[in-house]
Amino acid sequence: MGSLKKVLRKKKYVKIKLKKIVTNHLELTAKINGIKGRFILDTGASNSCVGLDMKSYFNLISKESEVKAAGAGAIDMETQQSENNSLKIGDWKTKTCDLVLFDLTHVNMALKQHKAKEVHGIIGADILERGKALIDYDKKLLFLRKEKKKKLKKVPF
Repeated sequence: MGSLKKVLRKKKYVKIKLKKIVTNHLELTAKINGIKGRFILDTGASNSCVGLDMKSYFNLISKESEVKAAGAGAIDMETQQSENNSLKIGDWKTKTCDLVLFDLTHVNMALKQHKAKEVHGIIGADILERGKALIDYDKKLLFLRKEKKKKLKKVPF
């Protein structure tokens, strides 16, 4: 039987380094629309999200959302939705990433109280599912499977 590393490489998985921060969260670097940011990996967050104050930083176009956000000790927060953004985590990428924008002040205040750096957002289960994620907690690694390129259908003229 081959090593897990070989199997994952064959199945087109990419390896992403995670960093354990003082709050025991796992942190990673990602690029949204080509702009680098710091994100918490949160398997319990259904959607990936970005702080509302980061909208112009990541060049996000958003619209008001009917959905209210709840999580990390806050409920009923106003949200916005931003669709079809590019997201790059290590060598894994997608051009159709939907993000929820909401006030992450409470998250960043908690991080600062623990002397941790503030984050731009959260990578949630939506991206983890899409990338068929595997997390190696021991080695602090995230594995995401590259998205298959959609073949363009040839249109007869």
